[in-house]
Amino acid sequence: MSRSKVAVLRTNAEQVVEDYRRLLELIDYKSILDFEQDTIIKLNLSWTKYFPACSSQPWQVDGVLRTLVEDGYSRDRILPVENKTVVTNPIKGAHNNLWMPILDELQLGFTPLPDVEWVVYQFKEKLLKLDQIFPEGIQIPKMYIGKQILHLPTIKTHGHSTTTGSIKNSFGGLLKEVRHYAHKYMHEVLVDLMIMQKELHPNIFAVMDGTVAGDGAGPRTMIPRSKNLILASADSVAIDAVAAKLMGFDPMSIPYLRMCHERGLGVADLNEVEILGEDISEINFHFQTKKSFVIWGDQMLRKGPLRFLEHIALHSPLVVWAPMASNFYHDVLWYPTVGKSIIRKFATTEWGQLFEKYKQRS
Repeated sequence: MSRSKVAVLRTNAEQVVEDYRRLLELIDYKSILDFEQDTIIKLNLSWTKYFPACSSQPWQVDGVLRTLVEDGYSRDRILPVENKTVVTNPIKGAHNNLWMPILDELQLGFTPLPDVEWVVYQFKEKLLKLDQIFPEGIQIPKMYIGKQILHLPTIKTHGHSTTTGSIKNSFGGLLKEVRHYAHKYMHEVLVDLMIMQKELHPNIFAVMDGTVAGDGAGPRTMIPRSKNLILASADSVAIDAVAAKLMGFDPMSIPYLRMCHERGLGVADLNEVEILGEDISEINFHFQTKKSFVIWGDQMLRKGPLRFLEHIALHSPLVVWAPMASNFYHDVLWYPTVGKSIIRKFATTEWGQLFEKYKQRS
């Protein structure tokens, strides 16, 4: 059996769009994606606001989708999508993260998943937790069934799952906005999402941006660090494992990656992964996963000493307090103070200057 392959390239702000083409050619993406099939482009929106490394970068969207269009992929078959959460708005997020000007320039549409039909899907494979979390049935977007998918995540840490990437990006597409109910069993749920994707999609592909990577209390309140790397793979487990290794983690020590590997859903043991392009053997970002105040509070209620309050706080009509508290902390307290200070520093980097150039094009 052939080994899983992950392509890794070093890049810079001047040539990143061209380097995304090089990356796709290095991984031989035309052997992964079928040009005669519709392709869901699952963008990654972790915050309605722009924050470096938090969501799909504009140059990532530009480089990948421009390559598809220039290589003759039918525009009607390219389907960029993103979902809402209780704390994000896909339309505003698409504008704030500068995806919309790129999609407009490439004559591509954008589909907010709350606007599409959702159906209860009966998965044949036994799931670990999601069918227990949603006993009334797991609703998924009907448009996902039978279509291939291309994920556009970023390299970053996550307070619930240690790291996040291609697998976690499906969390935002395959589950409705009430998916925060799955936080209690995050690692098992991520395994379920791989099981579900294998059943739904004929092809799965991921292109990950590590030009700016997120360290600390991800997925939002992070420290962005310029790392100038981009990754691609047809194995979501392998690309997430390589990203974990780059951040300084042992992939097999992260439960969701280990469980996916053990169940044959992908390869997390880097001894079984072929790295194309950059030699990553000596790369270690020395990242540390931390928990934001919001994630800390969520885990206190779901798993910690306050779990006796979980039902009334998170599974009753009183749950409206949770998104309000999250928005207040992130948007009113953290972003205008700590966040803006971080963004000002980021603006002086080559990637901050590139973001400004994209903003001027909008």
